[in-house]
Amino acid sequence: MDRLLINARIATLDPARPAAAALAIRGERIFALGDEALRALAERTTRVDDMGGAFIYPGFVDAHLHWQWTAMGLTEIDLMDLPSKEAAIARVAAGVAAARPGVWVRGRGWAQADWPGGAFPTAQDLDPVAPDHPVFLKARSGHAAWVNAAALRLAGITDSTPDPADGVIQRDGRGHATGILLESAIEMVESLIPPPTPEELADRLYEAQRLFWAAGMTGLHDYDGPRAFEAMQILRQTGRLGLRVVKNINDPYIDHAIALGLRWGFGDDWLRLGGLKIFADGALGPRTALMIDPYEGEPSNRGVSVTDKETMYELVSRASRAGFPATIHAIGDRAVHDVLDVYEAVRKEESAAGVAPQHRRHRIEHVQLIHPGDGPRLAALDVIASMQPIHATSDYRMSDAYWGARSRYAYNARLQIDAGARVAFGSDSPVESYEPLRGMHAAVTRRRPDGSPSPDGWYPELRLSVNEALRGYTQGPAYAAGMEHHLGKLAPRFLADLVVLDRDLMAIPPDDILKARVLGTMTGGTWRFTDGLRLDLG
Repeated sequence: MDRLLINARIATLDPARPAAAALAIRGERIFALGDEALRALAERTTRVDDMGGAFIYPGFVDAHLHWQWTAMGLTEIDLMDLPSKEAAIARVAAGVAAARPGVWVRGRGWAQADWPGGAFPTAQDLDPVAPDHPVFLKARSGHAAWVNAAALRLAGITDSTPDPADGVIQRDGRGHATGILLESAIEMVESLIPPPTPEELADRLYEAQRLFWAAGMTGLHDYDGPRAFEAMQILRQTGRLGLRVVKNINDPYIDHAIALGLRWGFGDDWLRLGGLKIFADGALGPRTALMIDPYEGEPSNRGVSVTDKETMYELVSRASRAGFPATIHAIGDRAVHDVLDVYEAVRKEESAAGVAPQHRRHRIEHVQLIHPGDGPRLAALDVIASMQPIHATSDYRMSDAYWGARSRYAYNARLQIDAGARVAFGSDSPVESYEPLRGMHAAVTRRRPDGSPSPDGWYPELRLSVNEALRGYTQGPAYAAGMEHHLGKLAPRFLADLVVLDRDLMAIPPDDILKARVLGTMTGGTWRFTDGLRLDLG
């Protein structure tokens, strides 16, 4: 064997052997699990790592993350969790002061719903602090952007510019463009910002990867565009990719993949193709999620259909015939309903063609609000619920304000698990923190780190067990990736991807999950991050 981990407390998630004290590795895979007797298998060149009684789990995988967006955000103005519009403007002013003359100033993370009054900001708010720099600030949801007059001028957006298809140029009561762009209108400005070269982007992805390792992540399912995929390939080719990555394909590019004869799963254990990504609707924050009934207090607003039902069906059907499952963003209850109708129709086509559901692992991303009548349909159709538990605690105030009593069916992984649906958990980073332990805490407590809402959390009956949350970050993503036979548990012949923690997640009070410290992260038998472990590095 190449490496032996001893003096550990290992939760394997393998029913055949739920616990072990030692783990042997050969190459990139687990060779054996057992107790101290495994020392007898050690060879002269075997590296022996003493875990000091630490707790080992299968590596955490984020089933929905934007790697490029997260990486680029590390160098942008951070507007997350600010208490007011004024605080955001002050951050922008500091960023403008530090920028070279005339260059684009970028930021991300603002959420007007968290500010007093909840009103959208405007270009006029930015113009006094950035009269000469074009400013582009993406909302926390990613479905809105706040820009200044300089950016509007560069994009040629005037009061008379028509809304693009599937997008909105927000206007005030007098018809003037306000500086808020929704959905596809965001691209009218964002497309003007010079992108990094593929090599520069690869370097930025690598820096973000180091943070992911420190959080215990061993893999992710990515939802950015082809430029990110190119940078990931550079990391793979240069030996710097140390995460298992599933790269999903946004719908403008699916025909190119089909024309090349590519299929779901093409690649290797490090970088492989996922499914067709479609947006059915917008998001809760800008109130563009597509609804059956109007938003509370907005009788004329039922959100935005980004991709109509007929187009979704054509895309999903064509992709399925070519060997790709689909993975569709749906947040509002109308969007979720329409996506389920699409999947039901395509499942009938697949059945007639002799294609079993496990060969087309369709997903709904977010499932943030579901109509009670649609609750059991994901399980019935064998559609994966790809959800982000931390959205519930981040968004609960908005949900209560905009969805009212419907919130009982919002962010409801409990409903999907009880119905028998497969669930895969993630963060939607940088919309939320990429740290899986924060997501697990949200899943099992339904509370924020500050304890709100007290005392038992938001709709406490929807809380998950630690075991359910843990499986959502391990076995759920493994199945969604088609890698359940060598990822998601610690067992012989499985890939040696694991995380080491300083405490037992199954035994500690749920609030103490946030106190857990990642001591080590390993992928493919190689330590990617360590903090205080006694390692024999050879």
